[in-house]
Amino acid sequence: MTDGRSRRWRRVAVDRIAGALERLGIISSDRFRPTMDLAWPRIVTGFAIMSKQTADLAMVGTAVGIASTGGMAFALAYWEIVTMLGLGLAGGTVSLVSQNYGGEATERASLVVTQSVLLATAIALPLVGAFLLFAEPLIGLFDADPALVEYGATYLVFVAPAVLFELLNLIASRTYTGVGDTYTEMVARAGGAVLNIVLSAAFIFGFGMGVAGAGLGTTLSTGFVTLVLGWGMSGRSYGRLGMEPSPVPITRSGPWLHLGLARQLVEISTPEIGRRLAQGVAVFPLLWIAAAFGPVVVTAVEVGRRIRGLINSINWGLSLAASSLVGQRLGANEEDEAGAFGAAIVRLSVLIYAAAGLLVIALAEPIAGLFVADPGEIAQAAVFVAVGAVSAVGYGIDGAAAGALLGAGDTRLPFVASLVGRYVFALPAAAIGLVTPLGVGGLYLAFLLETYVPGGINYWLFRRGRWKAVSRKYRPSAEPGED
Repeated sequence: MTDGRSRRWRRVAVDRIAGALERLGIISSDRFRPTMDLAWPRIVTGFAIMSKQTADLAMVGTAVGIASTGGMAFALAYWEIVTMLGLGLAGGTVSLVSQNYGGEATERASLVVTQSVLLATAIALPLVGAFLLFAEPLIGLFDADPALVEYGATYLVFVAPAVLFELLNLIASRTYTGVGDTYTEMVARAGGAVLNIVLSAAFIFGFGMGVAGAGLGTTLSTGFVTLVLGWGMSGRSYGRLGMEPSPVPITRSGPWLHLGLARQLVEISTPEIGRRLAQGVAVFPLLWIAAAFGPVVVTAVEVGRRIRGLINSINWGLSLAASSLVGQRLGANEEDEAGAFGAAIVRLSVLIYAAAGLLVIALAEPIAGLFVADPGEIAQAAVFVAVGAVSAVGYGIDGAAAGALLGAGDTRLPFVASLVGRYVFALPAAAIGLVTPLGVGGLYLAFLLETYVPGGINYWLFRRGRWKAVSRKYRPSAEPGED
């Protein structure tokens, strides 16, 4: 009885929100429901994923101090490269899976997933080796204080095995999104996030392991998620847990390779990997510039980036909903409906990001106080938290527009937009602060430019409509040859 009443209340709430948004001209009710059905579990998933390192940073800062958080900031820059590689490859996966699944070509979709898993493994193993063997030289590239280098290298070594787990998890997550099931991955990822916090807290505070404990907690919890998602990705049932096996499971008996599909996967994924890497690599010079102002600014920059990343969890849902829904409509040759879905999701994204940004700005100082204790450190971190919240709206525009383009397989120009925003605008703005009285203000400006410039470009590309023509060569009707 209680469950039935709860479901009715949820339906009433969703209906009222949908009606209000339709009256405001944001998104129609018939598009809002499938969008949020896909998006809300992904938003929870994204928040769970992004909260892991954020919680680790806060706990390490409390237990060890400012040098440890500065060192972790450098190590997390390398972890971000891992995430961006995985997101780029998984972007190609969701594009091809959604279009083939929408066109009822499930065997081809399964083969895409299998090839994505193999490619992710090939990318991950060299990175694991590099983190284990060259941790200290990698952190030393930031030219930071020796204490920061030591802390950063320790974290990188302990988190190294999680590289393979994380790439496989991203492929599995995007596969589930591509077939319209975001609940299963949400349960797995949220469970992993909770386990990460529990393990990290035990290792950091209970066993006094500090930064090493944070890395170990991340590795064990990420491995747990791999096991859970891997069970469903092989087509096995979860029983009564409410989670579903993948309808496009990994193919365990040949063929494992289809040259035409492999080319399509590489063709779509490569620019998306480039776009994601352009976003991730930009962190390195940004932190190098921040290091010139001392460990307090390094920590403040990382806190601002982590809070902005938590806000950007919204994109984990709305961007992927745009990719999946646009891709499925294109797979069914419904181009006008695909365009209507994409435009509506962009408007919805801006509204939600603006509301979240205002809330974070109002709570900037208490949020900063979770990571640092000294009043001066709190004041500096609070400014970056507020600037990060403002810049997050640019992420909202960028993510929703790029997600729609990705659903069509149009990834080349969004890659260029990412390069322009971060390397032509953001990094020069940050560097100006080193040689002018602008100082740390250059970093504030960089935060804004790195999101609003790509967001504006990608929105223009979406409005232009060329992506509809691009998608036609990736639809099931455009069966690739096997060569």
